Amino acid sequence: MKKRDEGQLTMDALASLCKRRGFIYQTSEIYGGINGFWDYGPMGTELKRNVRDAWWADVVRRREDVVGLDSSIIMHPRVWEASGHVGGFSDPMVDCRACKKRFKADAFCEEQGLELQVEGKHFVLPEGVQCTACGSKDLTEPRAFDLMFRTHVGPVEDDSSVAYLRPETAQGIFAQFSNVLATSRQKIPFGIAQIGKAFRNEINPRNYTFRSREFEQMELEFFIKPGTDSEWHAYWVNERLKWYSSIGLPESSLHKQVHPKEKLAHYASACTDVAYDFPFGTQELEGIAARGAFDLTQHQTFSGKSMEYFDPDTNEHFIPHVVEPSAGVDRIALALLCNAYREEWVPGAKVEGGVLAAEPGGKPPEGYEARVVMRFSPRVAPVKVAVFPLLKNKPELVAKARQVFDMLRVRWSCFWDQTGAIGRRYRRQDEIGTPCGVTIDFQTLDDDTVTVRDRDTMEQIRVPVKELTDSLARTIGC
Repeated sequence: MKKRDEGQLTMDALASLCKRRGFIYQTSEIYGGINGFWDYGPMGTELKRNVRDAWWADVVRRREDVVGLDSSIIMHPRVWEASGHVGGFSDPMVDCRACKKRFKADAFCEEQGLELQVEGKHFVLPEGVQCTACGSKDLTEPRAFDLMFRTHVGPVEDDSSVAYLRPETAQGIFAQFSNVLATSRQKIPFGIAQIGKAFRNEINPRNYTFRSREFEQMELEFFIKPGTDSEWHAYWVNERLKWYSSIGLPESSLHKQVHPKEKLAHYASACTDVAYDFPFGTQELEGIAARGAFDLTQHQTFSGKSMEYFDPDTNEHFIPHVVEPSAGVDRIALALLCNAYREEWVPGAKVEGGVLAAEPGGKPPEGYEARVVMRFSPRVAPVKVAVFPLLKNKPELVAKARQVFDMLRVRWSCFWDQTGAIGRRYRRQDEIGTPCGVTIDFQTLDDDTVTVRDRDTMEQIRVPVKELTDSLARTIGC
């Protein structure tokens, strides 16, 4: 696992900003919270929506060969029997008898450079493993832990009413394959996409929002002709890497992690993860797997309903194979937050000069002051433009600023702020990552121009109001 260098962003610093500026809160915080669950505040809600919208625009709306689906969270329990989740969806768990901490056994071993061993149907801890919290070697044997959240449907709670919160969105797509095929007028190859919540009772949620018990997935099942798996898998790996660059994640922080054959699921012919360099290590954002015909074949067997496709061009009947790009919305949002976060030294009132990079928590040189800025790509920035009347107690400035604000918010998400010194208002917008600030001052009343401030360079230019929308569009790019 690749670690970031010392002195770079810490998750504590990021979590502090996220709470302060309304990105992420711990759920039920007034009652002490509950581990593995998070709430997104006003800015976090917009950030996640922008991630979903960008994915949907590129994966569905701009393609002729992909359609959408929104399946229910609770489905017939036979769906999860067919998929192998019932009875087979578990993680090995290990406890430390000394400090009472609980761990996911394979990750626990990996952190120590060791590998969890398998003997028959049992997991065995390797020699030399110890508790990463207290150092004790007094550990329990690994045992299976069911990751499915159970519930009951109907008024009677017995075995006949057992249901599950879905652990993934993919199975809803497979279960509805025939209906979508019949109604969408698609032909192989084509895809079905879905964005939605999934639930896994993780043993040890950790690394802020990275591993949670409730999370959101963006999944595409792309159905293909058998024998074209390798070609389409390579295509989607390339497409997904390009998409991450389009939302502002740099290529230098992204990695392709190809699963070796011995690590693949029994039905898969290939799997590649797209991973990002988080402060806590290089971790998966998305997996792109060539899953063969496993899922449709299983549902055909368990339901007794045909999942075959008839190819009118070749007169062939076959069960399609599938390539599955499966991404986590929360993980992508966290990567964008990590990538955007900067601490910088900027000139004070009597100092001229540019922006200087700063070590987190470092002391500014004389004449400079620190600022935190979130350098989001405009495509995903929660707010695109902030509008400021220079003074809130001058009705003519406020009225003109309102006109500008109403004009801009027809097109973009905008923020109105009239309280405090203008420099403090700029800093607040820097911390939520707003690309452009528009200030209405007394010169505006004379010549109908406004001051436009750039978030990253802090440069300010005068722009006529009649040209403002076009000028901002060039900067924001959307």
